[in-house]
Amino acid sequence: MSESNKTRRDAALNYPFENKPEPGELLPIVEGVNWLRMPLPFSLNHINLWAIEGDDDWSIVDTGLASDETIELWQAVHNKYCSSKPVKNILITHMHPDHIGLAGWLTRTCKAELSITRSEYLTCRHLLDYSHKEAPQEAVDFYRAAGLDEEQLENYRGQFGGFGKFVRGLPHSYRRLTDGQIVKIGNYDWRVIVGSGHSTEHACFYCEELNVIISGDQILPTISSNVSVRATEPYENPLQDWLDSCQKLIDELPSDVLVLPSHGKPFTGAHERLNGLINEHEGDMEKLKVECMTPKRAIDVFPILFRAKIDRNNLLMATGESLAHLNCLIARGEMSVTMDSAGVNYYQSKV
Repeated sequence: MSESNKTRRDAALNYPFENKPEPGELLPIVEGVNWLRMPLPFSLNHINLWAIEGDDDWSIVDTGLASDETIELWQAVHNKYCSSKPVKNILITHMHPDHIGLAGWLTRTCKAELSITRSEYLTCRHLLDYSHKEAPQEAVDFYRAAGLDEEQLENYRGQFGGFGKFVRGLPHSYRRLTDGQIVKIGNYDWRVIVGSGHSTEHACFYCEELNVIISGDQILPTISSNVSVRATEPYENPLQDWLDSCQKLIDELPSDVLVLPSHGKPFTGAHERLNGLINEHEGDMEKLKVECMTPKRAIDVFPILFRAKIDRNNLLMATGESLAHLNCLIARGEMSVTMDSAGVNYYQSKV
């Protein structure tokens, strides 16, 4: 994104809360809705969580990563704020570890009920089953086809199955969330709005009366959520799902809604941000069509899509996102793919 585009985007957003909550503290946002932050051991160093107080109970939206530090902070929050009435509901936007990591621990500790969409619950269970297992050959072949060399493939094998390190179990039952469903959170009705692309069945929670949406990773103010093709579904088109979800949110949300994102600060300007995300991805695909007039591997198009340096820490995410853009162009009939004798895919624009 150019500096001029970044400046226009920032000018379109308004951040009504100057301060952010300190560790173990709640910061009131609107009636009953409180903001808390938990640390992450990554370059993206925090996640926003939401504690919603009702007359008789508390509800929690997302949990943070499974770590002793996060558990200690949750215990501090509970002792300071939640000891006088129970935490009854743990609601999860989606199954990425920073969002669901302590869902099992919190539901057990608080004797609370888990609410999540079916695809997110089952996908999390599936990935937990892979924990501490060897990478399947199909997955290794998937990344070889994208252009990873033998050293990079060996690094992938070494980190495969690490999902369980960040997720401390799941309860064996849950309450299913569905698109359009009305759920009582605190003292208000919230409508579930499901999006896809970043994750399969990501739940956002919109309260019309408060004019607030808890957006998870579907709307972030300053970064673009990763949209990736995975080895389990190599021909999927998650980028089109993401673009459709962005348009769906534009259609269903008022322009002045207060967005409570999982990363960054609460903001207004949702329509501008969502249109910006759509335009950014569409612009990247236009660049890819030019770049791929001569055949390219998925890893060859990194400079078109990413400003950050790609290293072993973000290689798989970058590969998945590159494939998402290429698969979208294939689905639109604007790109073709051919595999060579070494099992590597080359992508070329159609004239």
